[in-house]
Amino acid sequence: MSLSAVLLAAGPSPSPTPSESTTPAVPSLQDAQESATNAASWVEQNWSTWLAIGLRVLLILVIAGVLRIFVRRAITKLIDRMTRTVQAVDGTALGGLLVNVERRRQRSQAIGSVMRSVASFLILGTAALMILGTFQINLAPLLASAGVAGVAIGFGARNLVTDFLSGVFMILEDQYGVGDQIDSGVASGEVIEVGLRVTKLRGDNGEIWYVRNGEIKRIGNLSQGWATAGVDVTVKASEDLDKVKATLDEVAEKMTAEEPWNELLWSPIEVLGLDSVLLDSMVVRVTAKTMPGKSLSVERELRWRIKRAFDAADIRIVGGATAPLEDSETPDPTAAVAAPSVYANADSPQAAAASPIVQQRPSTPAK
Repeated sequence: MSLSAVLLAAGPSPSPTPSESTTPAVPSLQDAQESATNAASWVEQNWSTWLAIGLRVLLILVIAGVLRIFVRRAITKLIDRMTRTVQAVDGTALGGLLVNVERRRQRSQAIGSVMRSVASFLILGTAALMILGTFQINLAPLLASAGVAGVAIGFGARNLVTDFLSGVFMILEDQYGVGDQIDSGVASGEVIEVGLRVTKLRGDNGEIWYVRNGEIKRIGNLSQGWATAGVDVTVKASEDLDKVKATLDEVAEKMTAEEPWNELLWSPIEVLGLDSVLLDSMVVRVTAKTMPGKSLSVERELRWRIKRAFDAADIRIVGGATAPLEDSETPDPTAAVAAPSVYANADSPQAAAASPIVQQRPSTPAK
């Protein structure tokens, strides 16, 4: 077979000219029909899977939402019940004073907020993981990354976490509340706001202290329980003790029966006896239990009444006479005058001995 025959059999050779371009093939109706058929068959094969996944995701979201609403309402009802059922301590009105209205409200709001936040985080987090598992996503790398990120964030914000946890336990244990007088070590004053991270105090001079809960190592609450009002009465050692005690008992009895001191005093005013005995004085201790935060007022009123009662009973107090002295005499006007001195007389031997020696000049002969 010759070469020309082979070329003719192979067909016409393509033109080498670059000006000619190949036109794209237009899909025919048959190709479109075939593509639609393939897509429909793929959807028909997988629609049941998609529907199952969608229904599963919808079911998870509905269950999580309903459970979250139910748990939040249960927590709210529990907090309200705790607020309403505050019992008094030892059958007295002490419980109502320990947890007043504002304190109960703020404490219940803080506890409810923490519990609702924790519940929502757990429920929604679990629902999110279940949804990712429904789409057959491998959760192992995600959980590992979240764990590493959580450790890093916790290490960097350890002070914040410490403050938050300390605030939660302070509120749960009811260590202090709004209106309490506390000594936190770093600052002292009246509590005006209790937060999960910071406690706000107002000092004695009106300044406001912001104390981080994680820095509070000890707390001295001056508003829980009861306060003690103590007055030390210092009298002369020569006073009659029976008379002093009878006067103090009379003052205590009258003050206990009068308003508003009968409400501020939670126990009778007691004369404990001699606290100390010195050479020229003795100290009598008077004390009483008072409403929290009212001890200073009771002490001031008690000192006022004791002073007036001692004046009426002619009982002397160390530091000044509270009653006119019976053995007092008219002071001598010459008592403040200094005694005469021998040096006042210029002709006395003492004055002459103390006088400087005057050197005499030699006399010059007359010319």
